[in-house]
Amino acid sequence: MSRRPTIHDVAREAGLSPATVDRVLNGRERVREETARRVYDAARAVGYHAAPLIGQRVQADMPRLRLGVVLHKERQSFYQQFKSELERSAAAAAGMRVSVKVEFAASQSPGDFASLIDAMAGRVDAVAATAVTHPEVTDAVVRMNARGIPCFALLNDFAQGVRQNYLGLNNLKVGRIAAHMISQCANQPGKIAVFVGGYRWHGHELRETGFRSYFREYAPQFHVLDTLVNLETRQLTYEATLDLLGRHPDLRGIYCAGGGMEGAIAALREVRSAGEVALIVNELTPESRSALISHEVTMVIATPLQRLCADLIGLAADAVQNGVPSVSGQHFLQPDLYLPESV
Repeated sequence: MSRRPTIHDVAREAGLSPATVDRVLNGRERVREETARRVYDAARAVGYHAAPLIGQRVQADMPRLRLGVVLHKERQSFYQQFKSELERSAAAAAGMRVSVKVEFAASQSPGDFASLIDAMAGRVDAVAATAVTHPEVTDAVVRMNARGIPCFALLNDFAQGVRQNYLGLNNLKVGRIAAHMISQCANQPGKIAVFVGGYRWHGHELRETGFRSYFREYAPQFHVLDTLVNLETRQLTYEATLDLLGRHPDLRGIYCAGGGMEGAIAALREVRSAGEVALIVNELTPESRSALISHEVTMVIATPLQRLCADLIGLAADAVQNGVPSVSGQHFLQPDLYLPESV
């Protein structure tokens, strides 16, 4: 039978004396937060039976942050990754006790987002959401502000002027990155297609703007077709892509500025050879990773979720502890770029 870990094992793992570990475990004297955290991490690492108790003592005097987050598309792997990363970042937050409550909107209706934001009142200290740009959502943020609850826009910069911070990519720049890659990968001039999820996604419109501006400035030999709305659905994107390929034999590139990329991948797989049409998509998921490996996707532009979630918790904690600043801001993150040989 294996020996049960003792205080001496915890002390050895933490690089501290057994007396210090005892003080943390029994609360005999106050110790520095950094020291208490080392003891807790060491206790978990060696499997010490009282690790949960040490964790309670470590966190007892820490400030508390209750963060409510509204996401959508619960079944999509990206948003499941988002939820998991929020929970990991909350558990790893230093110097505070963070709990995250995640709710998923049933649809992309403004009312669904607004209702979930409103329902967070009284249950959380701060709110963040991936929501559409619409007056109903803006009004919900105003109501939260009136209660002293700061609100943060994630990925899509909704409620501008009343939300606290936007956290996500610089979407104008993202569109230009996509256009640059297509212009470099296309073998000859031709047509270019771009999909957006809908006109209520301000971030998609910025990506489209950046995409078109790059071609006007640096690659006028390509013709960007009228923008297509796919409602971020696989089936609609699949059917629209097949139609594009049938009507435009000289189609050289496709950019999915929002969701629905699985449909474009499936359509290209059916009627074109890998790499014949450059396809740029957003977010690294099992589907986009597989398509990268098979060269059916040219590049993935991804949101660094780990950095976003850690920064969100830090900004939310600061707003709760120090008061909401009168000036809202934008917190841009550098995108992660994935090519077939980098996955």
